[in-house]
Amino acid sequence: MSRSYPVISADSHITEPPNTYLDFIDAAWKDKAPHMVDGGEGLGDIFVIDGLAMPVPMGLVAAAGKPPEEIKISGVRFDQLHRGGWDPEARMAEQDRDGVSAEVIYPTVGMLLCNHEDFDYKKACFDAYNRWMASYCDAHPTRLLGCGQTAMRTPEEGIEDIKKIKELGLRGVMMPGTPAMADYDSPIYDPFWEAAIELGLPLSFHILTTKSEFTRGPAISGFLSIVRGCQDILAMLIFGGVFERHPDLKVVCVEADAGWVPHYMYRMDHAFNRHRYWLKPGAELTRLPSEYFAENIYVTFQDDWTAFRFAGAMNWRHLMWANDFPHSDSTWPWSQELLEKHASDLTEEQQKAILCDNVAALYNIDVQSLVPA
Repeated sequence: MSRSYPVISADSHITEPPNTYLDFIDAAWKDKAPHMVDGGEGLGDIFVIDGLAMPVPMGLVAAAGKPPEEIKISGVRFDQLHRGGWDPEARMAEQDRDGVSAEVIYPTVGMLLCNHEDFDYKKACFDAYNRWMASYCDAHPTRLLGCGQTAMRTPEEGIEDIKKIKELGLRGVMMPGTPAMADYDSPIYDPFWEAAIELGLPLSFHILTTKSEFTRGPAISGFLSIVRGCQDILAMLIFGGVFERHPDLKVVCVEADAGWVPHYMYRMDHAFNRHRYWLKPGAELTRLPSEYFAENIYVTFQDDWTAFRFAGAMNWRHLMWANDFPHSDSTWPWSQELLEKHASDLTEEQQKAILCDNVAALYNIDVQSLVPA
């Protein structure tokens, strides 16, 4: 599709190269740093993480563009992955091929590290990742818009982390699903939320960064439940009064699709209107839950056609399209064909907002510096 504005992905990823943690981690943690090893013919290259029983195989992390029958978890070598996952120069051609002018970029191995039980270890790993990520994005700072990570051992340290993330030139913060102390609706985090607002850093909650609960049925059933972790956090922030106390706070729900949002807003309002006197919210709310969702929460999605279909039933000014490159769920390199099909019923204003303006406004992206791909 020919557009006069750049298309920006609100959720893409890097693939951590073997040296990400080894070369950038503090010396005290070097012997335990996550590292890549040859797992043999059956496993291929894998990331080994101290304290995690299961290594991270490379199969799904860069399966963009593969036919479904060729997608597999294991048996993939690092040199078979999309080079743009760790090479910023190669990334430019990969963006151009997909008709994308810039990307907000998240980690891959770092997502699973969010679930590590040792918060000191997470702190060391995330500091290392932030340093590596800044060096990756520095090559093309208008097109590579990285998100840093914080372990959230304490609210005070979290504030120092996001200040450093800002100083590194990164554009947002990917939060761990569970902090070390009280949960995120506790007032002890109020100074942290205010610091994020002052720094202008959007805070993101990404799928797979919260430990998943047991799911029933075959393995594919579990795929349907991975959005639940994000939904639970959003409900906690709303009913716990976080947005009531911090009306300028902006939170991003990442890669959990968006077609469910209208029903979710209805369901929250129903619970509040009908059941709040015995199912007590954690805080006094002066507005309907759906209003906090509409004004404080942004949502990213890929080929979720229901998000386009029901955009008018939610705040489409907070909807942000993404290609999820280079993961297995990515729309790369077919993004433009899918957008032509899925977004065709939207007005030009809505399309431009969802594909460009919304993410540009949230992350303060200079659209004029981007040439439509």
